Amino acid sequence: MDIFTALQTAVSGLKAQSYAIDNISGNIANSQTTGYKRIDTSFVDLLAEQTPKHEVAGTVLAQSQMTNSIQGNIASSSVTTNMAINGDGFFTVMAKTGDANGQTSFSGTPVYTRRGDFAPDKDGYLVNGAGSYLQGQNYDAATGQVSSTGPIKIANQTLAAKPTTTITYGANLPAAPATANSSTTKSSLYAPTDTSVLVTDTNGAATAGKKVLAANAQDFVNSSIAGPALTAYTTTGAPVAVNTRWAKIQDATTANASATPPTVDQPAIWNLFYASDSSVALNKSDWVNAGTGFTFDGSGQLVQPSGGKATITDLTVNGTNLGSVGLAFDKTTLTQYAASSGAVTTNALTQDGYASGTLNSVAVGSDGSIMGAFSNGSSVKLASVGVARFINPDGLKPLSNGTYAQTLDSGVPLAGLDGSAVVGASNESSNTDIASEFSKMIVTQQAYSANTKVMSTAQTMMSDLLNIIR
Repeated sequence: MDIFTALQTAVSGLKAQSYAIDNISGNIANSQTTGYKRIDTSFVDLLAEQTPKHEVAGTVLAQSQMTNSIQGNIASSSVTTNMAINGDGFFTVMAKTGDANGQTSFSGTPVYTRRGDFAPDKDGYLVNGAGSYLQGQNYDAATGQVSSTGPIKIANQTLAAKPTTTITYGANLPAAPATANSSTTKSSLYAPTDTSVLVTDTNGAATAGKKVLAANAQDFVNSSIAGPALTAYTTTGAPVAVNTRWAKIQDATTANASATPPTVDQPAIWNLFYASDSSVALNKSDWVNAGTGFTFDGSGQLVQPSGGKATITDLTVNGTNLGSVGLAFDKTTLTQYAASSGAVTTNALTQDGYASGTLNSVAVGSDGSIMGAFSNGSSVKLASVGVARFINPDGLKPLSNGTYAQTLDSGVPLAGLDGSAVVGASNESSNTDIASEFSKMIVTQQAYSANTKVMSTAQTMMSDLLNIIR
């Protein structure tokens, strides 16, 4: 009976080693497959008899051992939409099921993969080399809001024009501005020559939209300093050059009853003007008061407007009305400190408008965001890659095309990277080590041959036993 057991054990050994060589051959065959995770083989012993002091080896069972948690090397790629996950996680993908009447349909069951060689197909969907379509969130380029959840589509998008609504400004206004007139008049303040029209005021509101006419522009330019100059955009995306100048209309003083004449506490006040015609010289254009009194205390801190906002109502340049445009700043970004140059020092100047643009290129960020660079210079978020993590990634069920399915052993998918990172313009290589696989192949071949030797030896023993009877 023991000889028969030996034969059975040898047969199970042959099967187990055959199973191992299957896995080894698959690993070697996929050594160049993007994102492939090798399958190792583990062996489990089964005892035929387990009585005390008489344990008898029974058979051996070969089982697959997944290596989904073992990272492959990450190599750079020239395709910007290729991506790899550095750390834990899988890309969420679906299979394409149809393409009828110009409408692409996908399976409703998500699967998971480490294969990230994604590239746009003819319809703009991101699909990897195995035919799996990347899932995630698509964003509306104009609003920045999520437009859909499902297959990520990166098409040849056009970014609609956006009008300028807010100018973000940060600067230091010199406590003693150096104007063309200050060296001769010994005053850095602007006093309009035409007093018939109120063009300056301490609170600013009363002068909103009031103009220094072109006839008096030279005196205004000589009594003011250059402010921010930028390009704003209309609702159709047409560019409009906006030139501004700062005019100081009141110096800061402290109360002094013994002075002649006596002085009282008063802040420094500036008014901001913009040129209504950007196509002519500065001294040939009307200059429009923005309508806000910018007030600074004796230490150079902004006092008014206290909310960090101002509005230029009906900003009109070259006959083009841009509507009401806000100025955004705060007391830390808009100051009045002494400056030897006597000029404005600009620290920040941006605006939120742009002309229409077409998509030039895309890039993948470490958080899985797909950013689009447009011809108008804007960089806009187009999509967010769907990434899932599992408590036990080795418990996933392997499928074809480098995908895996959720199982009870793997646990439910957990959304997010949680410390991992997406690497753009890169691919994860197979985690198969050719040298290691060849070493395992040699050991497996030797074990297989040894099992055949056990079978031939057991057969010889049985023949010898039968010969005794004869």
